[in-house]
Amino acid sequence: MAQVIFYERPGCVNNARQKALLWASGHEVEAHNILTTPWTASTLRPFFGDRPIREWFNQSAPQIKTGEIAVENIDEITALELMIQDPTLIRRPIIQVGNIYQLGFNRAVVNDWIGLASPKGLEKLDACPKVH
Repeated sequence: MAQVIFYERPGCVNNARQKALLWASGHEVEAHNILTTPWTASTLRPFFGDRPIREWFNQSAPQIKTGEIAVENIDEITALELMIQDPTLIRRPIIQVGNIYQLGFNRAVVNDWIGLASPKGLEKLDACPKVH
């Protein structure tokens, strides 16, 4: 059993399903609102690891979808500044267990990391079924 710190967008159906899978797998989940957490560059950056900057962003965010923010042309400092100003830009969920940080919910990665059960109805958990 792991103590999972889970940053979510309240009301997101997929985040709720991801938490349900974690609970069903015997993990303790401490959920936080990703939108109201007082982010800084040093608290947010560990979740992204060595992923390309474009993967840090929530592809459903209006500014990304309309091209207002072109993630291919953004450097790390600018990306973090944008996300701190507008946390809807952060890809969700972001998860912490101990000193290990994870971006998104790739079921295979989470299973290898902390272990997951296989309850019915919780099969597809990486993409949000609802556009915000």
